[in-house]
Amino acid sequence: MKRRWVIPDIHGYVNTLRQLIENVIQVDKEDSLYFLGDYIDRGPDGKSVIDYIMSLQDQGYDIHYLIGNHEDYCIKSYELDQNRWLGKSVVHREWERYGAKATLASFGVSRPRKIDEKYIEWMRKGEFFIELDNYILVHAGLNFNISNPFEDINSMMWVRDFKVDVAKTGGKKIIHGHVPVEYGLIETLIHSNSYNFIALDNGVYYKNARDGFGNLMALNIDTMELLAQPNIDF
Repeated sequence: MKRRWVIPDIHGYVNTLRQLIENVIQVDKEDSLYFLGDYIDRGPDGKSVIDYIMSLQDQGYDIHYLIGNHEDYCIKSYELDQNRWLGKSVVHREWERYGAKATLASFGVSRPRKIDEKYIEWMRKGEFFIELDNYILVHAGLNFNISNPFEDINSMMWVRDFKVDVAKTGGKKIIHGHVPVEYGLIETLIHSNSYNFIALDNGVYYKNARDGFGNLMALNIDTMELLAQPNIDF
């Protein structure tokens, strides 16, 4: 039986991701995996997260993936660094506040321009949103202050607060990551009919730091089964 799993922000925790996919979900090639972005930064091994997802693609698994704001940082820093020989770009300096050093270390490089271009190209190919039968998947959210929220690509990666206008989504529920929310709230959003969105990011990097956080989540959007894998990379 085909299953459709949505997995939010991974942030470099590759062992946690492998455990979730291989032992908790026990994915097979009849399944579809939808990743909501933020594969890099914060955690120790962003490169290996991308390598692992690439390997699933190469093996013929049905993989769909979005681009998150952390990939946006990486791509822009890479592009700005191409012809820059002294100092760091403003974007790179800002990126450093959110995990650039860990990500560059995982690639074994000191400057963004030294990242193997195949990884940058993989990030660039990430979709900004995915529309399914009953859901719209997006990394951060949508800008409902404009007539067509699907024209605002930046908000899809970066917005932190939005109010859903169902007239602009065709009545479809939004599933997003980006901003970590407490485990109990995720369950409430999934099982209540009072909300037009599901925030799925539980802040995998918050293990032992905040109660109700620290898991990598997976949601079966056909059965609403919610799975949680605690961070095992620490």
